[in-house]
Amino acid sequence: MDFKDIEKLGSLSPFELKDALIQVASESDRVMLNAGRGNPNFLATTPRYGFFQFGLFAMTEAERSYIYMDDVGGFPQREGIEDRFEIYVARNKNVDGVRFIAAAVSYVRDQMGLSAGDFIYEMCEAILGCNYPVPDRFLRLSEIIVGKYIHDEMIGSHPFQGNFDMYAVEGGTAAMTYLFNSLRENHIIEKGDTIALGMPIFTPYIEIPHLNDYQLEEVFIDAPPENNWQFTPKELDKLLDPKVKAFFLCNPSNPPSVKLSDEVLAYIAGIVKKRPDLILLTDDVYGTFADNFVSLFAICPYNTILVYSYSKYFGATGWRMGVVATHEDNVLDEKIAALPEPLRKELDHRYESITTTPRALKFIDRLVADSRTVALNHTAGLSTPVQAQMVMFSLFSLMDEPQNYKAAMKRIVHRRKEALYRALALPMPVDPNSVSYYHLLDWEEVATQMYGAEFAAWGVKRMKPNEALFEIAKESSVVLLPGRGFGGNHPSGRVSLANLNEYDYANIGKAVRNLADRYFAMWQAEGGKAGGQAAAAAKGKGGKKGKK
Repeated sequence: MDFKDIEKLGSLSPFELKDALIQVASESDRVMLNAGRGNPNFLATTPRYGFFQFGLFAMTEAERSYIYMDDVGGFPQREGIEDRFEIYVARNKNVDGVRFIAAAVSYVRDQMGLSAGDFIYEMCEAILGCNYPVPDRFLRLSEIIVGKYIHDEMIGSHPFQGNFDMYAVEGGTAAMTYLFNSLRENHIIEKGDTIALGMPIFTPYIEIPHLNDYQLEEVFIDAPPENNWQFTPKELDKLLDPKVKAFFLCNPSNPPSVKLSDEVLAYIAGIVKKRPDLILLTDDVYGTFADNFVSLFAICPYNTILVYSYSKYFGATGWRMGVVATHEDNVLDEKIAALPEPLRKELDHRYESITTTPRALKFIDRLVADSRTVALNHTAGLSTPVQAQMVMFSLFSLMDEPQNYKAAMKRIVHRRKEALYRALALPMPVDPNSVSYYHLLDWEEVATQMYGAEFAAWGVKRMKPNEALFEIAKESSVVLLPGRGFGGNHPSGRVSLANLNEYDYANIGKAVRNLADRYFAMWQAEGGKAGGQAAAAAKGKGGKKGKK
């Protein structure tokens, strides 16, 4: 790929542009700081210890069979497994992770009312990976436990009637892929239909509808920075147009990392009352970084598909684990049931190999079948060891009643944001709805704060798209992603606050400040003059202003 023509590179996805920026940033002897990708450099240790200790116990269960053969074991046996587990715990009580799995079994039995023996057996078989996922959508007890975690984190104390179904998937990316496909295959969204996207948004939501497979029209629902990244009533009213079949959004947003306010949630609920046919898809991967988070799934369960991934909160991007959830009664099943008879017959034929009553098949079960091209439905389902680790993560969070882990995660990203703004010598923006996993540095806003609006306007006109990103990469080996690649309206850089150390963010702030200083000197050389606060900031290089 030719990385020399910046204008041509502007058409790339930000995740592809990243490679060009990395190449530029790597050309010097300095250490490259990649603040582009959102892979966290922190992870939850206790539930991982629990996974490995449960795995060691599972191995003792496997070794009870075929003892007369080397290197061969058998399936765990349900009878007496609880007693054998207690013996294992007693023998290894001082080993990291053993107390956690003992507490997990106790919690499952005493707080959730489930069979401890059945749970131990399911975990052993899952970790050993010795059987296909049964049920294919989610292991039986695992779905109950993960469901409680999702309820606690996404719904909380909000009133919620009925139950919801879940499908365990290979992270949020698989959820998106499967959902787009099944919505199309079941004629819920057809080629040429219109969907709305809450902007800014994770880039693939913008790109997938354009693919030849879907060919969808897009309506953008903007959450502008001047409104604290919240959707305005005027923008949300676009959803009242009956041609808009679905509204896809990230909450908290990506990349501003701002959760929807209570007022916006209520406004969307009001729109759904007027548009009971509207499908909502909410991607809430960053919701667990917020206190008392309430998902749109809690507010409008009948209309909403929930996507959640464990990747960021638990530092588990390599595990590829997430869930899709739909209410037991939902608009998707209603839409399928209301299809014209010829299309219903077509779908009968599609699913007749896996059920004798295809019309009774729920959308979420169609999702499972479609993910394996229907014909391979009998081998569908997420890897069982991955499901077991998902359960360990869920129980770890459920048992952490003081929410110490959540507080630690929030503390990490918040301190990094503080370090960034100290180096920028600017006051850090305060927003109670921000979760600070990412941060958007709006170049015009930053330049205005540093040296005034006239300089900022000059700089925005002077620079080509993404030029600031390449300048920063070249001068300081810092890689940021373009905010416009996520649907932002202003030239900006996305900083991930999750994947570098605190002092690195100070260096990123210095790199941005140095670039602004250099362009300010160019502006002055061309006759530009700063006045008032901007002149004082220039004289003191912004230091005093940043301490306000």
